[in-house]
Amino acid sequence: MNAIHLLGIAGVESHENPAARLWARRLEWPMVLVVLWIPFQWYLEETQAIGPMLARVADWLVWLAFLFETVFLSALVKNKRAYLFGNWMNLVIITGGMPFFWQYAPLVGLLRSFRLALAVMLLVRLSKPARKLLARHQLGNTLAVAFVTMLLSGIIVSRIDPSIGTVWDGMWWAWVTMATVGYGDVVPHSGAGRLFGALLILFGVVLLSLLTANLAAFFIGGDVEKVEREEKEADRQLKEISARLERIERLLEERPDAQRTERD
Repeated sequence: MNAIHLLGIAGVESHENPAARLWARRLEWPMVLVVLWIPFQWYLEETQAIGPMLARVADWLVWLAFLFETVFLSALVKNKRAYLFGNWMNLVIITGGMPFFWQYAPLVGLLRSFRLALAVMLLVRLSKPARKLLARHQLGNTLAVAFVTMLLSGIIVSRIDPSIGTVWDGMWWAWVTMATVGYGDVVPHSGAGRLFGALLILFGVVLLSLLTANLAAFFIGGDVEKVEREEKEADRQLKEISARLERIERLLEERPDAQRTERD
């Protein structure tokens, strides 16, 4: 048993049947959109851009999305017990995160935070394909990930830490934290805020390294392409020379045969 099983984010194992693995890949990015909607919905509720009724409908849709993914993939996998055991976090979120219980539970905020926990876990599970994508020297993708991370982190920290009053302050704090600058003008004071900040610092170090590598690849990309074009041109010329030499050899071999035929 490895770390992803202990965290309850194992997903569908590689030895499962092809249909389960196919649908697990197809559902990954739709679930990412659902995950990204959670902090955005919190922001809309905080700014009163949506009413309680619309927020309740959105809560039910998010919960149904997690329920559908778990039930559907459980029906496809061969070892259902192993799948549910390796994804126990989904069961915790589905059970404790049902919006129907929120109006009766005294810790409504804690229950709603379960979805954020699953959101973080889901993003961790998708970190491997994300690293592969960002490792292809694509500057635009890296900047897009940095911007989305700053936006979501700012929204989240403004909700979990009372000392960070507005979302704009949260995004400023997230940006300087990810850049490991740390001006100190906006800092979290609660335990949850500091824990989230520690995780963001670790992610920022990795993202900053990727951004630096992508910037270097972007600036030297022209020289690399020039060298590659020169190498391709040199290969083409060598092939042409080799083809000409082969034709000359065939002509030289055919010439003595022609002379013997004429003498005969």
